[in-house]
Amino acid sequence: MSTLREVLQAHVDDGGVPGAVGLIARGDQVETVAVGLAHAGGTVPMAADSLFRWASITKPLTAAAVLMLVEDGVIGLHDPIAPWLPELTHPRVVRTPGSPLDEVVPAHRPITVFDLLTSRAGYGWASDFELPAVQALFPVQRDGREPQSYPAMDEWLAELAALPMLAQPGTAWLYDTCSVLQGALVARASGRTFPDFLAERLFEPLGMRDTGFTVPAADRDRFTSYYRRGDTGLELADAPDGQWSTPPAFPLGHGGLAGTAGDWLRFARLLLADGVTPQGRKLLSANAVRLMTTDHTTPAQRAHGDLFLEGQGWGCGGTVDIARLEPWNVPGRYGWVGGTGTCAHIIPATGTVTILLTQVGVDSPTPDTTMRDFWRYAATFDAQATGGGIREPRD
Repeated sequence: MSTLREVLQAHVDDGGVPGAVGLIARGDQVETVAVGLAHAGGTVPMAADSLFRWASITKPLTAAAVLMLVEDGVIGLHDPIAPWLPELTHPRVVRTPGSPLDEVVPAHRPITVFDLLTSRAGYGWASDFELPAVQALFPVQRDGREPQSYPAMDEWLAELAALPMLAQPGTAWLYDTCSVLQGALVARASGRTFPDFLAERLFEPLGMRDTGFTVPAADRDRFTSYYRRGDTGLELADAPDGQWSTPPAFPLGHGGLAGTAGDWLRFARLLLADGVTPQGRKLLSANAVRLMTTDHTTPAQRAHGDLFLEGQGWGCGGTVDIARLEPWNVPGRYGWVGGTGTCAHIIPATGTVTILLTQVGVDSPTPDTTMRDFWRYAATFDAQATGGGIREPRD
């Protein structure tokens, strides 16, 4: 069997990625491997503490922040969001998914906090990008890998409120937009900035010293460059002194954080410990963790956005595996992937954490071969640790 280093190095050698950091942990057993370079064509080697743009693996942390406010009694799980996001008090919905933007009806009921947490508010990406309501979303739901492209929070909320929703609240799982709204909800309901709230309630208690919406100048020697695939190979999309060097106008709950594999491991271990830190401090209740890691969707709801799912449902802030399609699809596995080439998951049943950070963007909803090879190795690791066999994919 190949080692993790060999699995990742193969993708560096074939030019797929300049470098990568892979981490697999179960209990006190942690395997961390760094391969390749921090910058394509450079000389700085990748390191275990290299910094990456997390992209959508930010989403679980954002959901955790919302649930903290629920447990504080500041907001209710099934409360309408209108008191905190009044821009969305009277949303309009296209009459059918394919209706033009001027064929709208009122929402049947208010959008709730739980709708946002489960990505079923009615806003977001559907599998069919040609639908008029989805086309209209493109200028508003900008690329989260470019945080400086977003206007300030109030301006963005006004832009979104001017659009009709694709679906009635609670009826369809749609990707991405609800996590942006969750970050705005945390800021409005807490009366603090989203970065300050996360720093006080998550990052500082967990010792996540390298995580934030900006990378300070003193840490940029560890910050990897970010690339997109072009016609002639990898093209630089963001340098260490680029979009994460200054605070964004709108800190993005769906993908704005940068950090290390070690810091995401600290958050993962919080979830595996039912919300309690290694020092015994409770940051989340066990019930809140169960809400995050339980599928809340129906097949009919998932059908609207199933392009983004592979045998998975959605909890709060991440997917939950519900079908054994591949060796790595363990029912109950929770986490997500990021468009900058990142992925992070926990398997509550075995206490396993898997994290892969690369610096090459993924433009398809389908995870690339680097992720799939990493997950296949991780499944073997988990099977060996638990004494089980490797499951073969189903036809």
